[in-house]
Amino acid sequence: MELGIYSFADRHPDPVGGERVSVADRLAETIERIRLAEAVGLRFYGVGEHHLANYAVSNPATVLAAAASVTESITLSTAVSVLSTEDPVRLYQQFTTLDQLSRGRAELLVGRGSFTESFPLFGADLADYNDLFEEKLALLLRIDREDPITWSGRFRPALENARIHPRPYGRRLRVSVATGGNPESSIRAGLLGLPVVYAVIGGQPERFAPLVDLYREAGASGGHAPGDLHVTMSAIGLVARDSREAKEAFYPYWMQTMKYGAEARGWPLPTRAHYDEYTRGARSVFAGSPQEVAERLIAVGKLTGADRYAMQMDWSGVPHRQVMTAIELLGTEVLPVVRREFAET
Repeated sequence: MELGIYSFADRHPDPVGGERVSVADRLAETIERIRLAEAVGLRFYGVGEHHLANYAVSNPATVLAAAASVTESITLSTAVSVLSTEDPVRLYQQFTTLDQLSRGRAELLVGRGSFTESFPLFGADLADYNDLFEEKLALLLRIDREDPITWSGRFRPALENARIHPRPYGRRLRVSVATGGNPESSIRAGLLGLPVVYAVIGGQPERFAPLVDLYREAGASGGHAPGDLHVTMSAIGLVARDSREAKEAFYPYWMQTMKYGAEARGWPLPTRAHYDEYTRGARSVFAGSPQEVAERLIAVGKLTGADRYAMQMDWSGVPHRQVMTAIELLGTEVLPVVRREFAET
């Protein structure tokens, strides 16, 4: 099972000190984090797309292209690209360019996104939420598989014998689908034979196991071999040398995100007692020591048959120094334990 990082390049006002990191500094720190992730043996790094002041990245392809110039082996991914409000032709060109720059290390992770600020920004109607994604995903996959392509649909001008360049570095661009737990998304990804990424932002990850089974069943019914079906699980949390240190350090940043969710989406605001329960044994929030986090990654990885696990450790702008330490520990202390366990099974 591979390990890697997902990040939204958060730059919320710090809940401890009150300062806000500049966009330029957060972008520079993101490149530094990607370089460290590669150096300690992590296999992928994903950067999310947002169009809000609290996040530094609205165009992941640009940031990942910068990272491609200073790395050699790590997979560079989105986390996610909001396909519903993108032009599939232009998005494909951006990521095949990244794929050529990185010599085959690009991954385009697409989804509807858990935020909707891009809809009014780019003139998309939320009433078309599902139809937009369905049509644009189908077009994106056809662009990847057909050259030239003739196509027509509802949401963009038709294509007539069009050649879309550049083509990927290899035969295909790696396109994955993200889901927050919608069964239909698991079925769709399985039928299409696409890699699936489960965004676990709350609750115990074990609840996603039936969805993984559904994905694999759909893949089999779609005629795809088991080896072609790829599952990524994700977790929020923080790795520190000491379990208590990790939990205490992550708490104010986790709570800030919960407060935002409570205000914006009507979530019930959790208490510190809830947090302590969520982090006990890295039950739902993977904040803990290297051994604690490794054991949890192994347990969920075995249950779901995950091919890789992504840690998101910079929620609400956890300070750069702590994030760098967490990345280092994930690679140098967690990864060897995970590799050893899966090599023995």
